[in-house]
Amino acid sequence: MEKVQGEMEIERWERSEEMSDAEKKVIQETWSRVYANCEDVGVSVLIRFFVNFPSAKQYFSQFKHMEDPLEMERSPQLRKHGMRVMGAINSVVENIYDSEKVSSVLALVGKAHAVKHKVEPFYFKILMGVILEVLAEDYANEFTSPEVQRAWAKMKSLICTHVTAAYKEVGWVQYPNSTIQSQIKAAVLSALTWK
Repeated sequence: MEKVQGEMEIERWERSEEMSDAEKKVIQETWSRVYANCEDVGVSVLIRFFVNFPSAKQYFSQFKHMEDPLEMERSPQLRKHGMRVMGAINSVVENIYDSEKVSSVLALVGKAHAVKHKVEPFYFKILMGVILEVLAEDYANEFTSPEVQRAWAKMKSLICTHVTAAYKEVGWVQYPNSTIQSQIKAAVLSALTWK
């Protein structure tokens, strides 16, 4: 379903494509290598996310004024949040064969970000796109095959679908900030087209 409000951003409530058991196995195998370095990967992901999409920093009082990637890298708060992001993905990967558990984990993430943190849901699509970019660069040997890329594209869709469903469930109303509108549109398009 798409909802268009005048010149406002198109918001999609998407459905994820079902993952095969072989794709779930690929996700778990590739993730095990990534998660062995979860702190460094989490920091790399967040630095790229905040450098490329600085409007996302508005939700983080403890490091929203940081501009220098080296300063971000040294931030204990950023490191801690990077670990939280990686931990949430790890929970999904560990429970990938249990759709109810996956749904439950991602519903908690979505509801907390909608109700408590008031984060615009499109940032999840952007963040997932950044995660896949970082993984494809840092783990090029593991992420080059079409099978791995297809499995991770489905994983991205699964995460985004469940998180945005949680937003919808709590009655999220989106009020886009017009000063970042063009950056948001470009970011969402970029995040949606990772292969």
